Amino acid sequence: MLLHRQSIARPLAVSLIASLVNLSFSGLPVWAASNLAKSAPNKTPIATGTGGAVATISEAASKAALKILNQGGNAIDAAVAAAATLGVTDPFSCGIGGGGFMLIYLAKEKRFITLDHRETAPAGVRSDNFIEDGKVLEWDDAVSSGRAVGVPGTVRGWDEALKRYGTMQFKQVLAPAIQTAEQGFAITPIFHHLNSGAAKKFALFSSSRALYLHNGQPLPVGYHFKNPDLAKTYQALANGGANAFYRGKIADALLQTVNHPPVTGQAKVRPGNMTQADLLNYEVRLRLPVHSTYRGYDLYAVGLPSSGGITVAQALNLMENFDTKKMSRQQVEHLFLEASRLVFADRNAYIGDPEFVDVPVQGLLSKDYSKLRAQQIRLDQAASRQSATLPGDPYAFQNDPSIPLRPRLFAGSAPAVIKTPVKEESTHTTHLTVSDKHGNIVAYTYTIEDWGGNGMVVPGHGFLLNNELTDFDFSAPHPNIPEAGKRPRSSIAPVIALKDGKPVFTVGSPGGSTIITTVLQTIVNHLDLGMDLMRSLAAPRMSERNATQTQVEPDFIGGAQATGLARFGHQWTMDKSDSEIGAANAIQFNADGTVTAISEPTRHGVGSALVQKKAH
Repeated sequence: MLLHRQSIARPLAVSLIASLVNLSFSGLPVWAASNLAKSAPNKTPIATGTGGAVATISEAASKAALKILNQGGNAIDAAVAAAATLGVTDPFSCGIGGGGFMLIYLAKEKRFITLDHRETAPAGVRSDNFIEDGKVLEWDDAVSSGRAVGVPGTVRGWDEALKRYGTMQFKQVLAPAIQTAEQGFAITPIFHHLNSGAAKKFALFSSSRALYLHNGQPLPVGYHFKNPDLAKTYQALANGGANAFYRGKIADALLQTVNHPPVTGQAKVRPGNMTQADLLNYEVRLRLPVHSTYRGYDLYAVGLPSSGGITVAQALNLMENFDTKKMSRQQVEHLFLEASRLVFADRNAYIGDPEFVDVPVQGLLSKDYSKLRAQQIRLDQAASRQSATLPGDPYAFQNDPSIPLRPRLFAGSAPAVIKTPVKEESTHTTHLTVSDKHGNIVAYTYTIEDWGGNGMVVPGHGFLLNNELTDFDFSAPHPNIPEAGKRPRSSIAPVIALKDGKPVFTVGSPGGSTIITTVLQTIVNHLDLGMDLMRSLAAPRMSERNATQTQVEPDFIGGAQATGLARFGHQWTMDKSDSEIGAANAIQFNADGTVTAISEPTRHGVGSALVQKKAH
């Protein structure tokens, strides 16, 4: 459980919260029910009604989206409003100093669009960006540096979304976030926890120390936090549009921060090499979604350079080769873990930015390829943990003539087994989802990568910079090595599911590479194990990423579920720095025309779900 969470506990009876969210606690784990009981009475993780709906991790962000919907805005307008507000209330996970992927469903046209506004490597970046004297930089040194900063894409992404698919402008959708930044809010336990996790980085930089620390310590729970500099920055965007970010005062300050970090004392921080041209040349990519099917459902997700949608779809393709209706819960979860292990082997070997790498997407998503890979799964025993599982050969199933057949990577021997948690992606992204009365849907995940990004607040402007370039693999050869203009591989995986041509649910999560397993496990819980979406999100999470041990949450270890799966040969580990896995949000579209918004019911301080008109 997160530190300090009990400091906001209120003497609310579990039955009162159960009544509030309209569910029985008999099906929830004890720890999940306990966390719901500790949530603030005005912050509800589930709501059913009509009209539009929103689910985010922040009450202020959800209210911002609802306000825009009530003013006549559509889901795209409301999503940008929520995202901007999250940049104020959840600044350690997201903000205009980063980037993301937005999955949009346009109901009238019945089509999907993916807006890729992932950060790009500046033109001066080379493949040895994180190598010095023949050695790979230490993780902390790489993160807290100008070298880690990708060219931010968030503002361009918001602008593109609004101009193409929205009905409002920056001036309207940024107003709630400006108000929140100006008026401030009381620091919550989760804000304090994340601030504490980044405090060491913040102490390196004068601007970050001034905003987030007091006498070198994280601001305490209950402190009334304001960010007037960010309010001014948002106001500049409201007045001048996206160009106010990519040129002029904000751009100059951003470049100064990257190339001449505002260090304190004798701190040694490696500078970056970003130019005005890098900012001016940044472009959003409109991409086709990844489309797959699973047990009668059509699933749409974001594609390259994110590995998320492809990897989730591939894992479900593997699982579809087995009749889960005849399996126990433990057997289904064993299958989920084994499928995850196989697809992560492929993901790690083949996926990168499609503008730089020929990725065999058709092969990876081939149902025939999944049948072949599924033959490696034993239903009575977990794969050996003595070495990492080898990637398969998707090129043999590749029908795209533009991508030549090529031999399988690591054909002779297995890659080195991963003995420690993967550092390729940190876990503090954010996800939000919004729908409107017209049926439009936005599932949006955006990030600055690590807790507090690279640790640098842009002086006078109140936003943190990303460390997204550490999502590259540090050493060659690899499809995900740093290159000028390249977008680092992501795991972002918002999914929208349709049944008989109609949306039925959407789900997404933060969590670095655990995003993939969180989204996958939620779908498996819902479609294979028959849990409703609330319980699907609340269930204890497991994240198998082709490592010696499967990452789990602390409440999982020692329970009947863990004991049963251990009989298959599964072994467990925890991330001691942050024991929670993901912070998911979902919307369900009910057969009676109502909509149910569901935000994280147990983790990250409990989320906030709102609907325009509550059902009675």
